[in-house]
Amino acid sequence: MKMSAYFSVYLMILAFLFSYPACAGNFDVPATMIGASSQVLLVRNTNPTLYAVQVIALEKSNGRWQRPFALLEGVIGRNGFAPPGEKREGDGRTPSGIFLLGTVFGYASSFPTKMPYRQAGADDLWVDDAEAPDYNRWVTRGTTQAASFERMRRDDDLYKLGIVVEYNTNPVIKGYGSAIFFHLWRGKGIATEGCIALLEEDLARLVRWLDPAARPRS
Repeated sequence: MKMSAYFSVYLMILAFLFSYPACAGNFDVPATMIGASSQVLLVRNTNPTLYAVQVIALEKSNGRWQRPFALLEGVIGRNGFAPPGEKREGDGRTPSGIFLLGTVFGYASSFPTKMPYRQAGADDLWVDDAEAPDYNRWVTRGTTQAASFERMRRDDDLYKLGIVVEYNTNPVIKGYGSAIFFHLWRGKGIATEGCIALLEEDLARLVRWLDPAARPRS
C-alpha cells in the first residue's frame, strides 16, 4: 500500500485506496468495504513523509456519497501509517484499515452527540500493557494489575473530547496496539503516538455529526 493513497478512519480508519481528489463533490465508496454504513471518515496523507493528514467526512444521501462539510486538517502517529496488519504497540504508527467508531468520551458530564458517550474520570485508565489480561481495555484504577496504562483524564486536556476507534478490540491481540482514538491535537503539525488528532472545534463538529444509526466507520 502506498502512503499517498487515501486513508480513512469506517466509523472508519480507512487506510486505503481512494483515488478521488479531495475537491470532488461526489464519491463512490464500494459497499463491500463498509456494508450498510452511510457515514464514513477518510483519513489520508498526501505525502508519505508527512504525518499531517486530511480528514474527510462522507455521508450517503439519495444513493450518492457527498461531503457534509469541508475537509479537516489533522495529524497521525509520528511514524505515519502502519500497513494493514502491521501496527504494533509503541511503534508510533497509526493503524490503517477499516474500523468501526465506538464510544465518544470526554471530561464533561455529557456532550451533544448521538453516539454513546462516557465521561472520563480521574480513576479511569486505558491499559497498554500487552501482557495484562485487560490489555486494550478501559478500566478503573484498583481493578487492574497492568504495569502500564494511559490516564483517560489527562492534565494536558488532549482527551477533553475523543472517539474510540475500534482497532484491536474484538478480538484483542497482544502487542498489536492499543488506545487508538480521535482526540485533540497539541497543535498544528505536532504528531501523535498513533492516534488521529484534530483541532477541538473540528473534532466537536465530527462528534455532533456522527450518528450510530448510520453505522459510521473510519
